[in-house]
Amino acid sequence: ENVENIIRAIFGLNTGFHILIIDDNSPDGTADIVKELQVEFPEALYLEQRSGKLGLGTAYIMGFKWGLKRNYQYIFEMDADFSHNPNDLNRLYDACKTGGADLSIGSRYVRGGQIENWPFSRKFISKGGALYTKLITWMPVNDPTAGFICYSNKVLSAMDLDSIRFVGYAFQIEMKYRAFSKNYIIQEVPVIFTDRTKGQSKMSGSIIKEAM
Repeated sequence: ENVENIIRAIFGLNTGFHILIIDDNSPDGTADIVKELQVEFPEALYLEQRSGKLGLGTAYIMGFKWGLKRNYQYIFEMDADFSHNPNDLNRLYDACKTGGADLSIGSRYVRGGQIENWPFSRKFISKGGALYTKLITWMPVNDPTAGFICYSNKVLSAMDLDSIRFVGYAFQIEMKYRAFSKNYIIQEVPVIFTDRTKGQSKMSGSIIKEAM
């Protein structure tokens, strides 16, 4: 329901982004839609298909390696369901390109950031988890589970991506903590996170347990 719209929205920014879609053998025809759009955007839209549900974290790792191999200087991760507003991509890019950051985070929990259309219970769990993480790790990041990020090439190149342990929301925490522990500059950019209106969430009890 979302993939064509998100692709067109990003390319509509006209700022030179390339897109890699990683599809874990979705039964809903996602890959077929992307293949049709590749005819229209042959130099900027890419697709990697995997045999099954291998986890969000492993998909990101695959994407990072793909981008590093092709020497992209800035590599983003974002959800394809409009929870992350494509218009914020340029703000994350600017934070790294000209704002002095090595890693920029689209943050819900800094001044100007917020969440729309989440029930109180989910906000409570998310905000509580963020505070819990901050207290344990001493990492100065207000939104450690955020999945809307711009990495500079040097940050990802310095990480042993094959040793990343987690696959769910804990993956996001681990990546940020590894960057923090290497003294890279992390900047949080306020964004408005809007819960998806189409498609289904991948949230599960096992993901929450892993993060805990």
